[in-house]
Formats: sequence, C-alpha cells, structure tokens
Amino acid sequence: MGSRLFVALSLMPLAALAQSSRQPPGGQLEILKQVAFEQKLNAQLPLDLDFRDQTGSTVPLRRYFGDKPVVLVPVYYDCPMLCNLTMNGLVKTMRALSLDVGKDFHVVMFSIDPKETPQLAAERREVYLKRYDRRGAETGWHFLTGDQPSIQSLTDAIGFRYAYDPTIRQYAHAAGFLVATPQGRVSRYLFGIEYSIKDLRLGLIESSEGRIGDPVGQLLLLCFHYDPTSGKYTMGVLTAVRAAGVLTLSLIGGFLIVSFRRERHRI
Repeated sequence: MGSRLFVALSLMPLAALAQSSRQPPGGQLEILKQVAFEQKLNAQLPLDLDFRDQTGSTVPLRRYFGDKPVVLVPVYYDCPMLCNLTMNGLVKTMRALSLDVGKDFHVVMFSIDPKETPQLAAERREVYLKRYDRRGAETGWHFLTGDQPSIQSLTDAIGFRYAYDPTIRQYAHAAGFLVATPQGRVSRYLFGIEYSIKDLRLGLIESSEGRIGDPVGQLLLLCFHYDPTSGKYTMGVLTAVRAAGVLTLSLIGGFLIVSFRRERHRI
C-alpha cells in the first residue's frame, strides 16, 4: 500500500437526511454515484483547450503555464455554499503563505457550468482579489468560463467527476483543488474546505521543480445539500466535518483508554 491511504467519503446529503429521518430520492443517489475526485498524479493537462477569461477573451489554458506552478480550482461561481467555502479556505491559506500569487505562482479557477458568463467570473474575481489583498495578484489570478467540451476534457484530465440535477438545478461535486507544474502536469491534490499551509507550500515548491507529490488521504465533501422538500439548505458540510471530528476523537480516546489500562496492569 505504501503511502496510499484509504478514502473517507462524507456524503453531505445523507448526513442532512439522517437528521430529518428521510430517505434520499433514488435519483439523487444515482447522481451521487457519479461524483468523485480521483487523484491523477503526473497526468498531463490538455493545455490547448480554449476558455474565456474574466474579460470575455478566448484564451488557451496554456497561457497560464510555462514559468510558474499553477493552483487549478474547479468550481462554479453560482454554487450556493461549498465552492464559496473552497475559495474562502484557499484565500485564507494563501494569505498565510510567504509566496505570492502572480510573483511565485498562478491561480486558475474554472467554472464547471457552461452557462456561466465572463461577467459573473469578473465579479467573483473582484471579490476574492480584495480578500487576498496583495499587490500584483491581479496578474496571476484568473477566473475562467468555458464550453462543455473544454470543461469536460479538463475535468476528465484531473479526475474531477461531477453531475447536474435538473430538478433542483445544482451540481453535485467534490471540494478541493490541485497544484500543477509549470509544464502542466498534476503534482498534488488538496481536498476539503480548509488547507494546510505546509501542504500548499510544499506542493508549490515541488511543482516549481517539476516534482510529483504522493497520493493523499481524502475526506471528500460533496456539494449537494439543498433539500427540495423543505426548500432550505442544510448544514451538510458542517455535519460531515463534525462527524469526522467525532470519529477522530473517539479513536484517540479509545487508544488512550487501552494504553491507560495496560499501564495499570503493569503496575
């Protein structure tokens, strides 16, 4: 097995439905089965794909590669919750880094929704540039939209599988992003909504040198938390995180109890 870890999968709608004692509709379960974020380390990104930048200009993905590592983030800009948490978590971590967007690395967000517009991308970019608040970031942080063929080709290349539910008009998708080398090879994945400063820094340094990182363990959060029966958004993300925390504390507590009992027997 080496350094490969098993995946811990937290299905947010299931956690939410457990609270309300309802069973998820069969169609939603089928959609969830299509969602994953597979680690395709060392995969070559299709850099000749065309997207639209925040100004509406058509640009090849290659434009953002060549001299610096790239943080590549699949989102959709009208996502009701999880994408915002992903982007907020990324900004928080990048603000704590000594490395600067634009100077040391690029950030490329791309929408998985082909209906989203450059205008919406530009609005989101303005918000997050203000939150990051570092000089020169505007030269290295890009918000893209694209047509379905380009989106599908890129998401396939990075192992990002998602699905659209037309009944509630939302995408089911995982939370996280990846770091790619200047040559466009996938170097490291970071999952969830909060990211280790050490892991991101290491990923950027490895990528800048053309090195490929190891697979990482996953707590895979899924964005699919709208409850159409109540017309409200659940706290599925927090439920999943709390559940993982309770499990971790339980394991630690069990280990301490066993160790304490063994110590008493020795005495």
